[in-house]
Amino acid sequence: MRSTRQRVQVSTAPEINDRIAEATRESVAYFRSHKDEIPERLTELDREWDIERAIEANASTLALSGVLLGAVSDRRWLVLPALVSAFLLQHAIQGWCPPVPILRRLGFRTADEINKERYALKALRGDFEGVGRQESTLDRVLAAVGLAPK
Repeated sequence: MRSTRQRVQVSTAPEINDRIAEATRESVAYFRSHKDEIPERLTELDREWDIERAIEANASTLALSGVLLGAVSDRRWLVLPALVSAFLLQHAIQGWCPPVPILRRLGFRTADEINKERYALKALRGDFEGVGRQESTLDRVLAAVGLAPK
């Protein structure tokens, strides 16, 4: 079984992975010169749907539609939720299911890919300065990665 962190990328065509990575690099390069816009971009990243969320929404919509159509129209529609369930299981095990190539081509990123941009922007903003030095405190380290107590 593939690792959770990279299973979607391993199942994606290299040119799509490269396009997504290049878009992230371009974004980070832009914000290097526009640091005042980083907080807004971080908020956008917090709202960005990763591919897992898109697959879950797609699968639940199709499954509910199949159940509804099976109940009010024709029982043969119940094949749809069965197929969707099989695809979800396949995705959980392999990191691939039929919607993955489509969603990746549309630019949906994994949570790991989104986090790479997030932490690159935080580094540009200076969130990690002093982190890892002997004199840094646990509170500074936790704050730098967004885990500071509230």
